[in-house]
Amino acid sequence: MAPKPEEVVDMIRQSIPDAVVEVNVYSGDDHFELRVISSSFSGKTRIQQHKMVYAALGEQMKQAIHALALKTSTPKENT
Repeated sequence: MAPKPEEVVDMIRQSIPDAVVEVNVYSGDDHFELRVISSSFSGKTRIQQHKMVYAALGEQMKQAIHALALKTSTPKENT
């Protein structure tokens, strides 16, 4: 069973405490679009940023989340 949007936010914030997370669900309950903003991403490549989010989602990425559209940025990039 796919996690609820608020559970996705909680998982990410446990690993990336300062994260501002926007979640949209589309095409069923296991397809997510995420926008994650965090100062923890500073100095990291986009791939490294995405890996941080994937790690935060852990087993959910392997089992329950079928599709993920992900956008990451630092607060400075977001302004």
